[in-house]
Amino acid sequence: MLRGLKRLPAEITAIVTVADDGGSSGRLRNDMQMPPPGDLRNVLVALADTEPLLEKVLQYRFQNGNGLAGHNLGNLIIAALKDITGDFNHAIQEMSRVLAVRGRVLPSTGQDVTLKAEMADGSLVEGESRIPKSGRKIRRVFLDPPEARPVDEALEAIEKADGIVVGPGSLYTSILPNLLVQGMVDAIRASKAKKIYICNVMTQAGETDGYTAADHVAAIHRHVGKSLFDVVIVNDELPPISIQRRYAEEGASPVLPDVGRIREFGCEVLAANLIQTRDVLRHDASFLSRCIIRLIRKP
Repeated sequence: MLRGLKRLPAEITAIVTVADDGGSSGRLRNDMQMPPPGDLRNVLVALADTEPLLEKVLQYRFQNGNGLAGHNLGNLIIAALKDITGDFNHAIQEMSRVLAVRGRVLPSTGQDVTLKAEMADGSLVEGESRIPKSGRKIRRVFLDPPEARPVDEALEAIEKADGIVVGPGSLYTSILPNLLVQGMVDAIRASKAKKIYICNVMTQAGETDGYTAADHVAAIHRHVGKSLFDVVIVNDELPPISIQRRYAEEGASPVLPDVGRIREFGCEVLAANLIQTRDVLRHDASFLSRCIIRLIRKP
């Protein structure tokens, strides 16, 4: 989505979750007492004006070497900048400058937060990376500490925005962690911006098995209250059968667009063919970004 938006006349501020605890990000978080950089790195790369080779370098993951294996080079650069500047947020801004990022990239909170989940059987699972692997249905997720506050720049961006776009992304482990930061939803509700939710094209094993588009919206409502979005964007085109079969092997299936039920939540619905089929299914970034701009400009 961001790759598409950066090509259009829009001032972009991306607010990114910092609840990751797995892989290279989790190791840096534990070893260097810093927020996990992985999701922020991906957004920086998406918004950067970079040569293809530089993007490959930033996304490169070491396969060998004691201590290096599994680490992502972009993550290590952010960690180095954090040490040099003495501040994680400052490190992200310096990385943005080096990469000529078209917009701003901000962590949702500057505090160290852990994502936890209460499962349907009453058990608790701790850690963003462990929640989808638990094999149990998620009842709710929450942050520890619950009083984590947004960075000031994020609140200012929300206040000044013409449009606020949530998603696409992992419902329980990427989208909700941002919305659960204390004061974030209050700022969104207070904003005069057009509020748009973009639903995923496919379900995610361990998180949204069997979910329809309305189920995604309902889960957000259960966590933060109703009437958060003005518009919900959903895909209404099934991918090719061969792609569906491949995804089914991973426990994923198309998210069905139950438009009528979404409208019962008081949301306008934009339903269209949003998929771009290559080796993996993705939203068509160019088409989706144009839809977003049209909705924001619409009275």
